[in-house]
Amino acid sequence: MCARDGEPRSIGFGSAKAGAERVFDAMRNGAGILACLLAMLLPLEAAAQDGNASPFAGVSARSSASVTVQLWGGPAPGALGDEAADVPRLTYYPARSPNGTAVIVAPGGGYGALAMNHEGRQVANWFNAMGVAAFVLEYRLGPRYQHPTQLGDIQRAIRVVRAAADQLGLVPDRIGIMGFSAGGHLVSTAATHFDAGNASATDAVERFSSRPDFLILGYPVISMLEGVTHAGSVRNLLGENPSDELRREVSNELHVTPDTPPTFLFHTTNDPGVPAENSVAFYQALLRAGVQAEMHLFADGPHGVGLALDDPQLGQWPALLANWMRGNGWLTRPASGEGD
Repeated sequence: MCARDGEPRSIGFGSAKAGAERVFDAMRNGAGILACLLAMLLPLEAAAQDGNASPFAGVSARSSASVTVQLWGGPAPGALGDEAADVPRLTYYPARSPNGTAVIVAPGGGYGALAMNHEGRQVANWFNAMGVAAFVLEYRLGPRYQHPTQLGDIQRAIRVVRAAADQLGLVPDRIGIMGFSAGGHLVSTAATHFDAGNASATDAVERFSSRPDFLILGYPVISMLEGVTHAGSVRNLLGENPSDELRREVSNELHVTPDTPPTFLFHTTNDPGVPAENSVAFYQALLRAGVQAEMHLFADGPHGVGLALDDPQLGQWPALLANWMRGNGWLTRPASGEGD
């Protein structure tokens, strides 16, 4: 007799949960072992045939457990293999009392590693406590993968979340992105290099816009220009000897426009890893473009602090961010109930 062992924690495309439901239904109706197995396999076969299905198929807005999905149904564009490092993923952390807002978080690590705990899971849990759904992105890393692979990963993540907004109880124009360090470079790249989607795409996810609705930057790498950038991030993202043209293409202070989303930044003045000039240059570009922005420069603090839980001064940045989000209305569900 087949058994149902609970809601899945990790799925790819298609709905593992739907498969479990079919098995359970078959059991209730007195089906034998063969029928149970067939009921389990049918949705898996359908998922394999439907590469355009939402990665969050079968995930409910009422989910309470985190769920990890792959961003693409088959190999990701430009994939060099099928190992874990070749498969970009997104982990969904549902909010406790959802208000319809979502934030996609890109951990840092110099484009060569990912600080998935203190710049990923912990931050997602903090957002959840405010009613904000969080999604932690595992993007592909250098030097195996270089630009524009990572940009494609986060653009896809934004589209995936927006495509699943109704299903997950989110408001599709309240989807922000946050990045720390090199993750800050990635999200600032997404915030200055986006498109409205491809209306004629056969993959329904690709029809959605990749523009984030707001941007949050923690001690970010912004520029790839010599003298202000983080050398390791440049090497992993662009290679050993990138051209000046390529450096400028992803020096995001040079690409801010009035369409760049509202932005919150924080940095420490004496950051030993990524100079504070990165945040300052981006903030100044936002001001010139007339984009709503708020920046906090703390006097002291190391690089890579995450929530800075053990620092009474620097640890104030989450409260400042919450105030900024509250002032913009992102912590209160719209009165219309949109996103329910």
